[in-house]
Amino acid sequence: MRYLKNATQLLLGAALVYAGIGHLTTNRLEFRAQVPTSLKDYADFVVIASGIVEIALGLSLALLWKYRTQVGWLTAAFFIAIFPGNISQYVNHIDAFGLDSDRARAIRLLFQPLLVIWVLWSTGAWKRR
Repeated sequence: MRYLKNATQLLLGAALVYAGIGHLTTNRLEFRAQVPTSLKDYADFVVIASGIVEIALGLSLALLWKYRTQVGWLTAAFFIAIFPGNISQYVNHIDAFGLDSDRARAIRLLFQPLLVIWVLWSTGAWKRR
């Protein structure tokens, strides 16, 4: 089980680094579409900042094994913090990342809690609580 947890932690770390790089480069406009309307004036800053945080968290998941519990909690908090952007995309019917229907956007909302569970499980953060 330990190997499975380690592998999924590394996979999530790689996914975060990949997404973070997308925030800063090729997918910047797509990510701007997910910024809540209350922060639209700061959308570019939000996208850049969240991209940097994603890269840092992804690298931390991959490299800071000694602090995996703490990194797990920080990553879970990040996933919770960005959830309002996903809600805003659904409520405001914003197309981005191929989510071009309310159904697709609603299904995506269901995956955010799974990311929180995934990171807490793979890092052992929930068990060590």
